Amino acid sequence: MAQIAIGDAGKPERLTTADGTPLKQALGRVEFRAKTRAFLLVAPLLVFLSITFLFPIGQMLFRSLHDPLVSGVLPNTLATLEDWSAEDGLPPEEAFAALAQELALARENRFSGDLGRVATRLNYEKPGIRSAVTRTARSAARMEAPFKEAMIEADADWGKLESWATIQRLGNVYNAVQYLAAVDRRYNEFGDIVMQAEQRQIYVQLFGRTLWMSLLVTSMALLLGFPISYLLATQPTRVSNVLMILVLLPFWTSLLVRTTSWIVLLQSEGVLNDILVWIGLVGDNDRIQMIYNQTGTVIAMTQILLPFMVLPLFSVMKTISPSHMRAAQSLGAPRFQAFWKVYAPQTLPGVGAGCLLVFILAIGYYITPALVGGQDGQMISNFIAFHMQSSLNWGLAAALGGILLAGVLALYWLYNKLVGVERLTLG
Repeated sequence: MAQIAIGDAGKPERLTTADGTPLKQALGRVEFRAKTRAFLLVAPLLVFLSITFLFPIGQMLFRSLHDPLVSGVLPNTLATLEDWSAEDGLPPEEAFAALAQELALARENRFSGDLGRVATRLNYEKPGIRSAVTRTARSAARMEAPFKEAMIEADADWGKLESWATIQRLGNVYNAVQYLAAVDRRYNEFGDIVMQAEQRQIYVQLFGRTLWMSLLVTSMALLLGFPISYLLATQPTRVSNVLMILVLLPFWTSLLVRTTSWIVLLQSEGVLNDILVWIGLVGDNDRIQMIYNQTGTVIAMTQILLPFMVLPLFSVMKTISPSHMRAAQSLGAPRFQAFWKVYAPQTLPGVGAGCLLVFILAIGYYITPALVGGQDGQMISNFIAFHMQSSLNWGLAAALGGILLAGVLALYWLYNKLVGVERLTLG
């Protein structure tokens, strides 16, 4: 119980508790204990999210910039190239001698795999240099001075400035060459940023295709999901519950089953083409190619992601009172104008949340484009998986993922500016 201490002048000095502790101090202790209890309650969740979410993302971003392979295998060569520039011509004799010695050592310890990994890493930046590294390594132990002539005789690539500039650049433990490769650019031998060779310019086009397909899927999901949500929100509870089960039914079905079912429906000899042939819209020899291309990917992804648009829209529409429409119509507004001017603006939080959710899911979608996309329907996520599983270029995969993450964060920032994240309603 709080008490008021009375001073000599008969005026109240401060509030205290029954044991004489100042009330402000006692309230601070209570608030601290409450905050500590709340933190301990959420601590397991924070630890779980840190281990399973934040740590992998941090590792991905770190790996996209951290590249210690070349510096670990060729330290002496890099030391001789420290003051070298391509404008000076070919490196000095010491660089050739150091590289020959270190290639011979890596060849001698071939079971460690360092030689192959370094050759592969260099080859990512300069196609063709892998064969120069491995061929030179086989004869490096027998080379004698002058090493410059001996190495150029072993492989002509050692007479090119770009080969040495590539080794020097990748000698930096932290570099951004993977991010440049992810946007179809690279350094030339003089350190200028230039475009990749035309046949290697694929990632910018892939990012553009991924963005376009994600926007198309989001637009189609909104176009289909808005009337469905409106129907669910305006029907009696008994009817809307039954319809809601149909919306939720895809969640209870395996994603793999749903995707492969579209193959059955859309393939040339599939159900949909058979129906079109049966009713005479297309000839038996002119069946429509609806699968293993962008069309199949967009159709399948729209169906799979449609519930993620319907649920936020339904949750917002359910809170809109029907009296708003009736009031507008009673004041003389036609039904469509009342819907457009009164009802539709109130659904914007649901539209924003649904579009944001569907777009973010679509931009990183993997399994559906992999199964039904074919060559034209592949998205950037498929190439990230390719570099992680097949080419083993984890640095480039991490850089592609980093750019994708930056795009999603930029989209979230834009949504917060335009709509306000506090209006985000998911149900």
